[in-house]
Amino acid sequence: MTDVKSMTMEELKEFMTKIGEKPFRAKQIYAWLHQQLVTSWDEMTNLSKSLREKLSAYPITALTQADVRISKIDGTRKYLFRLEDGNVIESVLMRYHHGNSVCISSQVGCRMGCRFCASTIGGLTRCLKPSEMLDQIYRIQADTGERVANVVVMGTGEPMDNYDNLVRFVRILTDENGLGISQRNVTVSTCGIVPKMYDLAEEKLQITLALSLHAPNDEKRQELMPIANKYSMDEVLDACRNYFDKTGRRITFEYSLVAGVNDSEEDARQLAGRIKGINCHVNLIPVNPIKERSYVRSTRQAVENFKIKLEKYGINVTIRREMGSDIDGACGQLRKSYMEKTESEK
Repeated sequence: MTDVKSMTMEELKEFMTKIGEKPFRAKQIYAWLHQQLVTSWDEMTNLSKSLREKLSAYPITALTQADVRISKIDGTRKYLFRLEDGNVIESVLMRYHHGNSVCISSQVGCRMGCRFCASTIGGLTRCLKPSEMLDQIYRIQADTGERVANVVVMGTGEPMDNYDNLVRFVRILTDENGLGISQRNVTVSTCGIVPKMYDLAEEKLQITLALSLHAPNDEKRQELMPIANKYSMDEVLDACRNYFDKTGRRITFEYSLVAGVNDSEEDARQLAGRIKGINCHVNLIPVNPIKERSYVRSTRQAVENFKIKLEKYGINVTIRREMGSDIDGACGQLRKSYMEKTESEK
């Protein structure tokens, strides 16, 4: 199926020529789709009626809002969007003083199987198209009337498991003819698919790479993350060093703290030893408890001690501010509860 919203400007020009139209129409259509955020051809008022009729054979990818939860604590908005095939995905809008951040999903479900994550419980259904990744941001911006400044690909799914669509999504999102979000304001998170991390370094993008590390050694990492059985910590960290060498972009290490599993001061000492010398930033995340897993979040004191210990070793570290904890804020939770509800109503 021809997916116009997933086309780059160049591809759209070629497409216009192919259907017997002038290439300059591509720029008009691109602006309507990616700046004005319209969802139908009829809204493109500077196109002739005959062209709009011709284009109506190619449906525009648009998500519909199935649910939205708004946090009473901090105004975080969690969206559940329905795709054209009936699947649902979730996205989160977080408001910070430095601008609005949107966290988007890259797949329907996930096959990575990380032990502390709700996104992976039902496995992977399918990958999202670039247009479906973009439209999460577009619908949120249209809904709130506020500009999105930062985008994090850290919702449901493993972005590197949807590599080609991810790269295309980033290029369209950061194109000056579209929303024009700065590449430096885009973060892509991965659990560590090493070959794709090397590929990404060659794309000459200025995005931030965030690695879900979550452990100070291979043994603990394998316990938490099945991918660690395939790629050792040394391999993953070498890929991070390569990414910095090729792009000059500082690496972010995501580290979910699980009580009694990876949150001791000895864990912090080991972690510092492994990542020392990498130009990086560690983001400590108190794990969100989910009922299917026995993991418990670390105490505030344990999190604080972990941070202090890392800082003593000269590591740059922050504790992630919790957003939307009253609205199923963690990845995969809202989608899961929605699917359970629809299942029980059948």
